[in-house]
Amino acid sequence: MPNERGGMTAVVLACCALGALTVAGTLALSRGHLTATPSSSLPTIATEEYGRRLIMQTSELLGPDVADPNLRYNGSRLNCASCHLGAGTEQGTLTLMLTTEHYPRFSARSGVKTDIEDRVNECMTRSMNGRAVPRTSPEMIAMAAYIRSLGGINQAVGASQRKAHEPAGFKTPNRAADLNVGKKTFEERCSACHGMNGLGLRASTDAKRGYVFPPLWGPDSFNDGAGMHRVLTAAKFIKARMPLGMPDLNDDQAFDLAAFINSQPRPEMPNLEQDYPDRKAKPIDNGYGPFADSFPLKQHQYGPFAPIEAFYKQKKAAK
Repeated sequence: MPNERGGMTAVVLACCALGALTVAGTLALSRGHLTATPSSSLPTIATEEYGRRLIMQTSELLGPDVADPNLRYNGSRLNCASCHLGAGTEQGTLTLMLTTEHYPRFSARSGVKTDIEDRVNECMTRSMNGRAVPRTSPEMIAMAAYIRSLGGINQAVGASQRKAHEPAGFKTPNRAADLNVGKKTFEERCSACHGMNGLGLRASTDAKRGYVFPPLWGPDSFNDGAGMHRVLTAAKFIKARMPLGMPDLNDDQAFDLAAFINSQPRPEMPNLEQDYPDRKAKPIDNGYGPFADSFPLKQHQYGPFAPIEAFYKQKKAAK
């Protein structure tokens, strides 16, 4: 949960800039110097390039230490690129290059059809522990434009090349996660970057700059309503991406490690009981209730998951 690894290629940079409004000088100015384009009511700062910067430098541009309180959308000091590596341009787990293929779509969590803007705000309120960005703001327009621009790059990448970048799939161990083993794995494989206390490595003494390696728990991490707070989601990401640059953990290590990380204290999101209006659609590893079954909360959090999965399959078949 890294900073940008290796940088983006010249091709990606060029593609990301193609759809941007040609206002290089504007990006060097403060956000307060917005002007309207002659053919549009949108401010010239709402470009794909500004969107890329917001994803790479979320803490610096939208974090809790930003001078303008109206721009403090990010409640933590994480960057979107902490999980969406290379500003989402890297193929594989948590890439943003497939977003346009997946949205709009029905969200079981909210119970309504959602688009890219909705998904950005789900990340802002959960993964970033912040508040929603107005849909008509330059920031939302820029981020959504950048994410949509990646769909064009994805189409230019052949299917065989995309498949070559797919990591080995994660297979859920048929047992409960072992937090003690996960703690040991964290200390041996993760603490060098994320700190023995899991609170990350700051980019500088200026808190606004965020982290080189982000915190995995604590006040600056994702809250308990985030997707990464689901053990199976976190384990898939860990196996595919971590340790950064040399992912080599097996299924059991990733599983136990994810459980240990998610057992640690972090911000709490209010009103989580309103998620998933259809309880049967709630993921089996969701870390909070209520559920449409009688399995204990701890089993939903740490497994074993096979009995829960079998219960819902049987229920669906009976229906």
